[in-house]
Amino acid sequence: MYILGISCFYHDSAACLIKDGEIIAAAQEERFSRIKNDEAFPVCAIKFCLEKAGIELSQVDDVVYYEKPFITFERIIETHLRYAPKGYKSFLKLLPVWLKEKLICERVITKELKKNFGHKIKELKYSTHHLSHAASSFFPSPYDDAVILCLDGIGEWATTSCWRGQKSSIKPLWEIQFPNSLGLLYTSFTTYLGFKANCDEYKIMGLAPYGDPKYKDLILEKLIDVKEDGSFNLNLKYFDFMVGLQMYNKKFEELFERPARIPESKVEMFHMDMAASIQKVIEHVLLKMTKYLYKEHGVDTLCLAGGVALNCVANGKILKESGFKNVWIQPAAGDAGGALGASLAYYHIGLGKECSKTIGSDKQKSSLLGPEFSNEEIEKFLTEQNTKFTKFENEDELCSHVASLIENENVIGWFQGKTEFGPRALGSRSIIADPRSEHMQKTLNLKIKFRESFRPFAPIVKEDKVSDFFDFQGKSPYMLLVSPVKEEILINNEEAKNLEGIDKLNAKRSQLPAITHVDNSARLQTVSNESNPRLYKLLDKFETNTGVPVLVNTSFNVRGEPIVNSPKNAFDCFIKTNMDVLVLNNYVILKSENQ
Repeated sequence: MYILGISCFYHDSAACLIKDGEIIAAAQEERFSRIKNDEAFPVCAIKFCLEKAGIELSQVDDVVYYEKPFITFERIIETHLRYAPKGYKSFLKLLPVWLKEKLICERVITKELKKNFGHKIKELKYSTHHLSHAASSFFPSPYDDAVILCLDGIGEWATTSCWRGQKSSIKPLWEIQFPNSLGLLYTSFTTYLGFKANCDEYKIMGLAPYGDPKYKDLILEKLIDVKEDGSFNLNLKYFDFMVGLQMYNKKFEELFERPARIPESKVEMFHMDMAASIQKVIEHVLLKMTKYLYKEHGVDTLCLAGGVALNCVANGKILKESGFKNVWIQPAAGDAGGALGASLAYYHIGLGKECSKTIGSDKQKSSLLGPEFSNEEIEKFLTEQNTKFTKFENEDELCSHVASLIENENVIGWFQGKTEFGPRALGSRSIIADPRSEHMQKTLNLKIKFRESFRPFAPIVKEDKVSDFFDFQGKSPYMLLVSPVKEEILINNEEAKNLEGIDKLNAKRSQLPAITHVDNSARLQTVSNESNPRLYKLLDKFETNTGVPVLVNTSFNVRGEPIVNSPKNAFDCFIKTNMDVLVLNNYVILKSENQ
C-alpha cells in the first residue's frame, strides 16, 4: 500500500512516499527548484518519489496533506476579528492568497496532480499540523513508548503540543495555542537582529556563544511568563505577528533601547548579547517543560519535532539535564518533515496499521532518502564538461587518497549516494576538511561558503570514538545535539579568556580548532559503519594518517542556496568557490587541473 505525503504553500515544501509503513523516498522541493525554502507545490519532489518506487500516481492508494487549511483560516479570521481594526492591511494582503491557494487546498492539489501526473485523485486526506510533527518523530524512532513534544511557530492553532506515543498509537495530552509561541518568540528576535524569518534562526544559535545573556532576565520579566511546568504566555503588547506584517513592534525596540539591526550591517556586541539572551530563555523554558514531563510521565524516551527542535544546543541540554535517558529528534523537524509525518499518521492512526520497530535501530534510514546518481551518469556529465578527473575503482583506494588530500588541508566537496532529507548535510552532500587546521573555520566561511565569519562548523566523528573527543556517550547520527569538547582536547589558552565578541574567533581553544565553537562545544554527528560505510571508511583512513577520527562537515552549498542535489549542482558550486577537490561518487576532480 502506497501513501504519498505532501507539505507545501508555507515554506520548505516536500513530498514523502511510504509503502506499507516503510519510508521509500522523501525530498524537499528546494533541492530541485534551487529556491531556498521553496514553498511551491512539490512537483519535482513528488516526481522523484514516484520514480524511486517505480510507480505512477494512479498506483498510490492515498494522498495526505500535512495540515488542515480550514482550521488555519478559521484562526486567521478569528484573530483579525479579535484585534480589529488593527491588522486590516495585512488581512487584505493575506485574503487573496488564502482564497486562491491555501483555503481551496484540495482543489489546488488535485488540479496540480492531474496536470503534472495525469491522474485525478478521488479524495485528498488531511492530517493536522502538530499530529504530522508528532508522527514524524515517534513512528520512525527506535522506541515504542515515548513522550512526544512538538514546538514550532504555529500549526493550525497549536504552537506547542505534547503527546504520548505507544506502539501504533499517538494520543494528545495538551497543547499551547497561538499567539503564545516559542517559535514566534525566537523568530521575533531573529528578525530584530537583522536575519530572515523561518530561515535564519540557526544563525542566532550560532551567534549566541559570542555574547553574554545580559537581557535574559528582562525577556523573562517583560516578554514571556513561564510557569513551573514550562507552560508560558507571551506579553503581546510587544509583538505584531498576530495581525501585522512584521514580528515585533515599536515597544519591543524601546524595551531594548535599540532599533532593529539592518540586514547585512555589522554585527555588534549588542546583537551578540541579544542572541545569547534569547537562546538562554529558550533553553530555560524547554528544560522546565521537559523536566516536568519526565517527572509527570516517568517514561525514558522523549521524541521531538517542529522547527524549535532544530535548536541543537537546547537539545543537548535536554538530553543531559531533563531526566530522559533517550532523546530522538526528527532530522527534518520543520515543515518538510510534515510530509513524512502526514503519511505515517494516516497509515498507522487513520488506517490502524501496526507499527513494528527494532529497538535501537530507527526507520529513518540515516535520513538518506533523496536522489542518487550512478557512476555512469556522473562520468557522462563530467565528459560533457570536458573535465579532467581520476576514477577509483576501489573504495579503499578512493578513501585513502581523499584522506591524504584532507590531511594536506584541501577543502573537499563530498558528493555520495542519496541526498539527505532535512536541513543538515550528513555526509552525502557535504563539504569536508581537516578539523586540526587553525585557519580552516575562517577559510570555509569566507572563501567557500561566503557567509558570516561567526558561523561554527560541525564535526563528523566515528561513533565508536566519540567519547574520546567529546563529553558524550551514545549516538548523534543527525547532527541535532551539541556537546562539550572533552577537557583533554582543550588547550589552556589564557588569551582566549580575555577576548570578547567576534575576537573570540582568533583564539585556538582545542586540538581540533576548526570544529570547536567559542564556548568549547561542538554540534555532533556520529557515523557508524552500518549507517554510512563509505563515510566511516574515510574517517578510518584519516584516523590512520593522523590519529584523529574526526572531520569538519558542513553543507555542500554557498550562502543563500539550497544544498546541492545533482552532479551539476555540485560541479557549479565547486567551480565558483575556492574549493580544492570535488569527489563525485568514485570520481576525483582537482581544481588545479581544471582552471
